[in-house]
Amino acid sequence: MREFTSYGPVNLRKHYGAPRLELISQCAAQLVGDPDDPEDSGHFFTIWAPRQTGKTWLMRRATAQIQAQYGDRFVVAKLSAQGLLNENDPPEKFLHVWPGMVHEALRFEPPVPADFDALRRQFSREGGIFERPLLLFVDEFDSLPAAAIDQVVSVFRKIYLSRESYQLHGLALIGVRAVLGVGSQSGSPFNVQRSLHVPNLTRDEVVGMFREYQEESGQQVAPQVVDTLYEMTRGQPGLIGWFGELLTQRYNPRPASIDMHTWARVYAAACQVEPNNTMLNLLKKATGAHLPHVLEIFSNTDVPFSFGQTWCNYLYLNGIIDHHETVGKNGAPLNVCRFSSPFVQQRLFNDLSGDSIATTRDLPLDPLDTLADVFTKAGLDVPALLGRYVAYLARLAAKGDDPWKDQPRRSDLHHTEAVGHFHLYRWLCTAVGDQCVVSPEFPTGNGTVDLVLRWQGHHGVIEVKSFVNRSLLDKGQEQAAGYAVKLGVAAATVAVFVPVTDEHVLQALSGQRVIGGVTVTTIAIAWNP
Repeated sequence: MREFTSYGPVNLRKHYGAPRLELISQCAAQLVGDPDDPEDSGHFFTIWAPRQTGKTWLMRRATAQIQAQYGDRFVVAKLSAQGLLNENDPPEKFLHVWPGMVHEALRFEPPVPADFDALRRQFSREGGIFERPLLLFVDEFDSLPAAAIDQVVSVFRKIYLSRESYQLHGLALIGVRAVLGVGSQSGSPFNVQRSLHVPNLTRDEVVGMFREYQEESGQQVAPQVVDTLYEMTRGQPGLIGWFGELLTQRYNPRPASIDMHTWARVYAAACQVEPNNTMLNLLKKATGAHLPHVLEIFSNTDVPFSFGQTWCNYLYLNGIIDHHETVGKNGAPLNVCRFSSPFVQQRLFNDLSGDSIATTRDLPLDPLDTLADVFTKAGLDVPALLGRYVAYLARLAAKGDDPWKDQPRRSDLHHTEAVGHFHLYRWLCTAVGDQCVVSPEFPTGNGTVDLVLRWQGHHGVIEVKSFVNRSLLDKGQEQAAGYAVKLGVAAATVAVFVPVTDEHVLQALSGQRVIGGVTVTTIAIAWNP
């Protein structure tokens, strides 16, 4: 019986996966072109997508299709640039690793080129090293240092401009970048920049994978589990394979069906204790040099998306963010940043919030506080609980403890708004996490963080906002009411962080209003920006 897998290319004989025949044919067709038409030879292009989305698998499947269709008409070489050069290596080192790359793929070893011009001549029809037209894949191409990318791309560009003199019929450079000009000082490598994007799995493809699992295993999987899996991962192939492993292997309730109870257990484990290479790599990238932008996306709904921004390009191509078309304040279409999936957003929130609280000398609650007015027979009194948080911050201020110490700041030196969101979440986990479940949820996307408390069948909703203006605060209150309706509760609380300490201002922003039958309580929280 086959299994789900999240490590390495999928083998459809051993693993559940989507056949993606149309994508394979598109890749093969771009590489070969019309071999019988001299005016339509193969193309030079890039195959790109974030990591763990199936680029290497696509290369292998396209190769198999070409060989099945054309036999020995072409030499098909699959090279890999993974780990060959370090960032500080001179470009010329590529010339010394090139023979080994060719030998690994084709079982013969050419001489070391004296320079990059000599490398170009190895592809020549006269005096070159290839006797037949060559279809060349270079996997992990963008793992090379930028200077080496520039030199190698220049070689391919010269070949492209005089293709009738060379055996290089088709070329696919595989990596996370759509436009190799990102790493090349000379810009686009070819006159006509072509690219093939490897998309996430569709809902139908994910449903098909689990349908095949049920047919082969005889175990039922609740349709809601598959739907929820797709929604939380947006069909990211590596994550679909990983959750498939967790659901059908590690946490499988066999012989019982895999239901939403199983899903809840698996999702909690994926967020907290289960390691995954894709997520560890993503978290490492998110907490690097572009962390301030990641934090801004948590608390701002209209961060413009543009590949022209280095940070935006980096976060997108490493699978951290995506783009979403909306309408700007001026009524014109606007593409804004969104996290690539709700699961990625959840994991980032959990992990980033864990680093958000500076060490202080105060307990989260008064040692004698029983919280009797918070956990009552009638349910959860969230405003009363937030009153404890306000008192906690006041105690820290009186003692000279700064809870925002060493936390990330924006370019204007103000703290990023997400710092307050993270801090409140961690305080809740510390203060009442042993009595109720506290979970961050993102019902309307970026810029809106709802903290949901669950205790003995009761729900409490806290929408966390950063104060910008009164109009946006009113909108946040309406969003909180709408989410409360979805949860079937009659009350919601808005915790709004305000960059002032004036009690009159804080009191004026606090209060209650009824929206659509939901009582919304707003509590303004002073913080040091």
